[in-house]
Amino acid sequence: MRPETLVRDHTIYACVMGSRAFGLATEGSDTDRRGVFLAPTALFWRFEKPPTHIEGPAEEQFGWELERFCELALRANPNILECLHSPLVEYADATGRELLSLRGAFLSRRVHETFVRYAHGQRRKLDADVRAHGAPRWKHAMHLLRLLTSARDVLRTGTLTVDVGEDREPLLAVKRGEVPWPEFEARMTRLGREAEEAAHRSPLPAEPDRRRVEDFLIRTRRASALEPGPYDEVVQSVVHDGGVGQS
Repeated sequence: MRPETLVRDHTIYACVMGSRAFGLATEGSDTDRRGVFLAPTALFWRFEKPPTHIEGPAEEQFGWELERFCELALRANPNILECLHSPLVEYADATGRELLSLRGAFLSRRVHETFVRYAHGQRRKLDADVRAHGAPRWKHAMHLLRLLTSARDVLRTGTLTVDVGEDREPLLAVKRGEVPWPEFEARMTRLGREAEEAAHRSPLPAEPDRRRVEDFLIRTRRASALEPGPYDEVVQSVVHDGGVGQS
């Protein structure tokens, strides 16, 4: 099965991410689309497994196979969790809606480590830019502050909010280079401290609800195996007759 066919025929969830989802879009901003597809179960019975992710087929489009998406979300990957909480959902079938209903199961205090670690990685890149060019890439600086704010707020409230809301103009001022570097550093340090303080008394559980997510994945795989499709003959012999390995 070709990658574009998996995206076209088996997408269960699709949303817009990037600046448009963050509420930071300006004239000329791209539209970044992200999605989750469910590869038919029968494809996993081959030696060559279906892809864990697919870039495209459209420009600025990227998708993950459901299992990979769930694995990354359970690890509190910032990009994945934000995708799951996008305010701009373009499509969700019944399986996609169940995935959305599990958003709380993926959230845990792990977000402090992963969001802040990602922010620190961005900080090292900004410092390298300052040393090499005398100034950082201000767009990246803006997103570092956005990510730290998001980490602090989800740890405080237990709810991940993607749209920056009233922080839009202060963040866009950073992107335009209107905020002096020392002021940016002070803001970054304050947000990091507030996120750490929030982690100690967060309403979020220490770990995500892995069992609940795994139950969803198993049920989804089983339902896919029993669906009519091009692999009917093989599927039915395995599921109903136990034909594999029999003599």
